[in-house]
Amino acid sequence: MTGIQVARSNDILTLTFDRADKKNAITDTMYGTLADEIAGAEGDPDTLVILLRAEGDTFTAGNDLADFRQSETENVDSPEKNVRRFLHALTTASKPIVAAVQGKAVGVGATLLLHCDHVVLAEGAALVTPFVGLGLVPEAASSLLLPARIGHVRAFSMFALGEPVPAESALAWGLANSVVPVAELDSAAYAIAARLAAQPAGAVAATKRLMRSPEALQTRIDEESARFYERLKTAEAQEAFAAFGERRPADFKKFR
Repeated sequence: MTGIQVARSNDILTLTFDRADKKNAITDTMYGTLADEIAGAEGDPDTLVILLRAEGDTFTAGNDLADFRQSETENVDSPEKNVRRFLHALTTASKPIVAAVQGKAVGVGATLLLHCDHVVLAEGAALVTPFVGLGLVPEAASSLLLPARIGHVRAFSMFALGEPVPAESALAWGLANSVVPVAELDSAAYAIAARLAAQPAGAVAATKRLMRSPEALQTRIDEESARFYERLKTAEAQEAFAAFGERRPADFKKFR
């Protein structure tokens, strides 16, 4: 059980977060499956669209912190790490990516949406980017993509304060295409995926390539990654993770 369901139907590759009992927190194994499937779709003529969705009441709580901290002593900045492979697959994907999001999308669950081409949110969904509160910095090229999408002040507030952005605000800010009732989420997202699959695939891929530069995104991911893993070693980050595990407020004043 990898935590990711993989299904193919009608030229659509559906990747489902399937770890609802853990709020779909993403493990290294899950990143590996996502990376393999998204990268593999590039050479598959029978896959025209990728659909990301989730089981349960949460899109994803972001990184599984227990799994994440276990890998801290490893070469976490290696390009071979599954999370790096996943981000690379996202930035270089030529196939359109549709996301269906319910509940909270936290951390990478929110930033990966910046790499999707069509985002459908369920009513009550919220995007959360708690990086600074964990003593860290943004990832997935979000420090480049988010300000470009919604402006500096909104992006900085999302990063620095980590307050949830409700679905209606995300729609108004251009972070989503539509907000639908929860019961209609999957059907709405699948309908968009089917419409995209019916379009001329070459023209879709060429248009997507003109609209984004994988090279620029990968450069920013590399910059973020270096700073991210530097921050992991800081006293601020250690306090944030300890406070999270102990279910108490973090105290950063002692590090001033």
